[in-house]
Amino acid sequence: MTGYLTHEEIIKKCKELNEKYQINEDAFYHIVEQLIDSNLSTDQKLVKSFRLLLEAVSKEINQMENAVEMEPTCRMGCAFCCYFPIVINQMEAKLIKQSISQMPKERKEQLELHFDNYYRMYQDKVDRFADLDVTDQDKKYNYKQSLLPCVMLDTETNQCLAYEIRPLPCRTYVNYTDPAVCADNVMPEETISYEFLYQEYMGAINELLMYLYEQEDTGIVEYPNDLYQEDLLINWMKDY
Repeated sequence: MTGYLTHEEIIKKCKELNEKYQINEDAFYHIVEQLIDSNLSTDQKLVKSFRLLLEAVSKEINQMENAVEMEPTCRMGCAFCCYFPIVINQMEAKLIKQSISQMPKERKEQLELHFDNYYRMYQDKVDRFADLDVTDQDKKYNYKQSLLPCVMLDTETNQCLAYEIRPLPCRTYVNYTDPAVCADNVMPEETISYEFLYQEYMGAINELLMYLYEQEDTGIVEYPNDLYQEDLLINWMKDY
């Protein structure tokens, strides 16, 4: 594995990161504060906050990587992680759908056609895993082993069709060692997750929603209920 970090080196760098790096929480809340003061409609504020906070997560990960000199080996066209079950809440599902509805006509139609084809092709597997408990590692393993692709994945190009609004789990799962570990293992132990950034991401969105709730207008989001309704992305997108 010459040229790649070993698993032991990755663990060491993660410990170093934990000791020396402090998450920039202000970057997340600054986004919300600016949107609260903007003249955008409620739904525009929600969609824009969703997109900007997802970007903030990616930027924070980049800064952490730079702090301990780690470079991801994930590359365009590498889609092994796009076969994991992705869980999001109903608010996120609504904002993904709303974001797609605002895309240029040609791209929106491309996604709609893709979704139609996806559910025709994979309906049996989608139904099989509809009630998956992702906390059960054996069931999660079976899901990954089934090779059911993400509903957003173009399996011909191995590219995400909605990359800029891909959910937080997709952004926080990273490989820093030989990419072969993803090809050779259903659930490789060498990969790491930055899912702890969910706290800053969701905390900032919640602050915006609390403000909107006080204004008696939370738009397309039913607050707080939507935040507590979680399901697989493949289930949320069925009715798009």
